[in-house]
Amino acid sequence: MPLILSSGSVSLMHVVDRIFLTWYSADALAASTPAGIIHWTFLAVPIGLAAYVNTFVAQYDGAGRPAQVSSSLWQAIFVAIVTGLAVTMMMPIAGILFGSFGHGEEIARLEATYFATLCAGALPVVMMTTLSCFYSGRGKTMVVLWVTLAGTLVNLVLDWFLIFGQGPFPELGIFGAGLATVIGQVVSLLLYVALLLRPQVRREYKILEQCRLDRTLMRRYLRFGLPNGLRTLIDISAFSIFVVMVGRLGRDSLAATNLVFNINTLSFLPMVGLGTAIMTLVGRRVGEGRAELAVRTTWMAFGISSVYMLSFATAYVFFPHVLMAPYQAYGSPEDFARIRDLVIVLLRLAAVFSFFDAMLIVFSSAIQGAGDTRFSLIFTAIASLLVMVIPIWLILDVYEGGVVACWWVCTVFLTLLGIGFLLRFLGGKWKSMQVIEPLVDDDSPATADSR
Repeated sequence: MPLILSSGSVSLMHVVDRIFLTWYSADALAASTPAGIIHWTFLAVPIGLAAYVNTFVAQYDGAGRPAQVSSSLWQAIFVAIVTGLAVTMMMPIAGILFGSFGHGEEIARLEATYFATLCAGALPVVMMTTLSCFYSGRGKTMVVLWVTLAGTLVNLVLDWFLIFGQGPFPELGIFGAGLATVIGQVVSLLLYVALLLRPQVRREYKILEQCRLDRTLMRRYLRFGLPNGLRTLIDISAFSIFVVMVGRLGRDSLAATNLVFNINTLSFLPMVGLGTAIMTLVGRRVGEGRAELAVRTTWMAFGISSVYMLSFATAYVFFPHVLMAPYQAYGSPEDFARIRDLVIVLLRLAAVFSFFDAMLIVFSSAIQGAGDTRFSLIFTAIASLLVMVIPIWLILDVYEGGVVACWWVCTVFLTLLGIGFLLRFLGGKWKSMQVIEPLVDDDSPATADSR
């Protein structure tokens, strides 16, 4: 529950960001999602790698080997520094990148501004994700919740002041939204650093003593974590292409798509927190040699996620005006009137795929928690190309279709992924997998840790 609430607070932050930008201008709303999703495309591999240390921490903790927990964390920190700085170096290409998408000149300028600002905070967000796994992987999820809430609160407060220029602050618009996000992430990172340096943690896990490159562990971390990062890249890239291509249909189609995606984050992102919990618990049970208990855990999680997502699907169908109300409260009535009916149609499609989205998150998290990352990568890559990217290109460039047809493709894509990961989970191959090295028969955890 703390991980669900933690992800829920992040989703609330994104929703409030977009609500404020809707009030600020329709162009800012239209620019925010393409820029944000392209930024996350560049962050996909670093974040996927960073998040996967959660599995190493969970399995080593389940096996009772605390020194390996710290050593795994350090390997992930080294990778996070390199990859986070690499994404920061994308800032100078922002103007060229968004100028090539064929969006309007003003929207392209706002996209470049937002993207460059978010890239400035790439290292903090990757490091924050890495350090959070030290706590989520060991089941200390309340720590993750409070740290995330602190960063989210800072972000939300600064959003109001920096976007609209309240009090002593200048009016920065979409740049202010990006700056508030970066500052909130830095606050969360500093809190994790302070917690890791507490004397009790340093003694129990030998945090500072384990600060060294372990080539064997690093190779294993990259072997399992890199497919997870690449899978995240492919998944986000598919949606990036979706948003960019829809943007060619005009500002109204792009703004409606952005608004529906933003509403959907209220259902989707909390389930990402549940996915982290599943990955942690499956990793711990596999580390303990109790794979059958991991099966029970996963089915319980699927029951929770199904009820949650179906509740949102009901709201999408029967209460769309309630969900749209915050966005139109202080925005331009004329701008919102042009997209209202389209938003209602797209929300109905979101209602269709929400259940399968829950299936995708739950069962993909379960098999990845055991180490089944290669299948996840290959399956997602094939489905993204054949079911998402190529059909949308055909609809827009060959058959000159519209935004609703593109959303139907997105619905089929998520449905296929959900069913595919369910079948892989039922196949059971993941039960015999581990990401950690086995102990020799006459070894104890303490002996292995000392080595």
